[in-house]
Amino acid sequence: MLIYLKVQNFALVNQLELEFDSGMSVISGETGAGKSIILDALGLCLGDRADVGFIGSRTDKAEIHATFELGTHPIGSKKAKSSQNDQAIAWLKERDLLTDDAECILRRVISKDGRSRGFINGAPSTIGDMKALGEMLIDIHSQHEHQSLLKKDTHRRLLDDFGNLSDKAQDVSELARQYHITLDALEKITSASEERAAQFQLLSYQVGELDELAIEANEHVLLEQEQKQLNGAETILTNCHTAVEICSGGNSNGDGNIRDQLAHAIALLSRIDVPDLKPIIELFSSGQIQLEEAIADLERFAETFEADPARLQIVEARLSAIYETARKHRIQPAEIPEFHEKITAELDAISHSEEDISDLTARLAAQKSDYDRQATSLSKSRAKAAKKLETSVGKQLSKLGMTGATFKIDLKMRDAATPSVRGLEEIEFLISTNPGQTPRSLNKVASGGELSRISLAIQVVTADTSQVPTLIFDEVDVGIGGGIAEVVGSLLRKLGKKAQIVCVTHLPQVASQGHHHYLVTKAGTKKKVTTDLIALDETSRIEEIARMLGGIDLTQQSMAHAKEMFELAQTDT
Repeated sequence: MLIYLKVQNFALVNQLELEFDSGMSVISGETGAGKSIILDALGLCLGDRADVGFIGSRTDKAEIHATFELGTHPIGSKKAKSSQNDQAIAWLKERDLLTDDAECILRRVISKDGRSRGFINGAPSTIGDMKALGEMLIDIHSQHEHQSLLKKDTHRRLLDDFGNLSDKAQDVSELARQYHITLDALEKITSASEERAAQFQLLSYQVGELDELAIEANEHVLLEQEQKQLNGAETILTNCHTAVEICSGGNSNGDGNIRDQLAHAIALLSRIDVPDLKPIIELFSSGQIQLEEAIADLERFAETFEADPARLQIVEARLSAIYETARKHRIQPAEIPEFHEKITAELDAISHSEEDISDLTARLAAQKSDYDRQATSLSKSRAKAAKKLETSVGKQLSKLGMTGATFKIDLKMRDAATPSVRGLEEIEFLISTNPGQTPRSLNKVASGGELSRISLAIQVVTADTSQVPTLIFDEVDVGIGGGIAEVVGSLLRKLGKKAQIVCVTHLPQVASQGHHHYLVTKAGTKKKVTTDLIALDETSRIEEIARMLGGIDLTQQSMAHAKEMFELAQTDT
């Protein structure tokens, strides 16, 4: 609910700070005092279009702060919260704007240069966001653009709330959403059938080639090594035989082979009795053993190694196939196995697309059946709730002086072939203000004052299920008086026990019903005029009601009448 309003340099207001409480708050004042200025200022925080004409004289900017508590208090309690504005809390949390104290501060700044800035809990925000959030916090019932009663979405919500159908409506909405998700998936698969067929042929050919080639991981590396070895077979054998000859067969200089020379060196050193030579002799001896082993291994390798031209042809043909496949698919030879696996999976997916189409078609039919069943049930419940709401609102309109008015709820069936998140029908509130007239849309028939009274009637009936915590009524008493004015005041006071009500009025019958009363005053000279808003105590309230009854001059009679009216209205709290 609205708990604090601060206005600076706005129109005729230089500086205004005001705290609001729960229940019904009345704003009154003489004609021209500037009662509408307060609503205009609040409207800016709720996303109204800015105008530099709002900025006061001798200043460069106007600034408005509105603080909302995201919980409401029952009348007479200033501590325990009775409910929370879950919708606004979720909206703020989603955008990381929720504060620890669960308050919401809307701030609007208008500059002389035409710039307008908005802030939500200190963070710069778009006017669109302020407007969206504002509709969750407050509803202004007047000729302002915040009039949610003119929106069909509001009509549907009010009817569903009134009939306790919100959960059922949410289930229908979710079924419709799931249906359209499935429908989109089916349309995408079906629309790509020709492209899928061509892709299937291409992939089938490519997978067939790779299946036949059957390339293993790193196969080309092993083949390249084998190819290199087979290409150098003659050189390998020649070099191996030469190495064996050097080690064990002697050389052209007649110096003997390495084996004999090493044995001769060991024999010479062994004749020397010097301790320091023993480690050296041992190394020579170790080398002699390793040399013997190496010669034996080399001889065995040379005896078993053969040149194999046929195998070389096979290896080179295999490598050529691998290189050609890699070039065709513009990948490296090492990437062929992974590519093979990838296109095999794609081919498998396409192969199963017909199965997918069948599955999606069956799922779509099941979802449509579920939607039809639950949406039909919702429609029947809405029709019953609509009759009750029509009757209840009609009774309230009669009490509010609109005896000849007829309130109707139009449930216009939409195309049942396509599930809608709103259900099977469009819902619209209709009104005829005179007997014999055909009920029409509210914005085409009702005047500002009538629309406010219609809003009041609907809000009173749906108060127990209302989601908006603060309601502002402006011009609800236009064109009425006497007993009807007293009824309006009584209904507003009754509504104030369920939600926070702010009512701008010029009727004492309405003003006397308020839990709180604020007076708009205007003062100044020809050069400078200012508007102020003050909270009235009980004595001042009675004086203001007396003024509203009898004019500027207060008489004992008007004061007595005002006191009686006030005390009678306050007897229920």
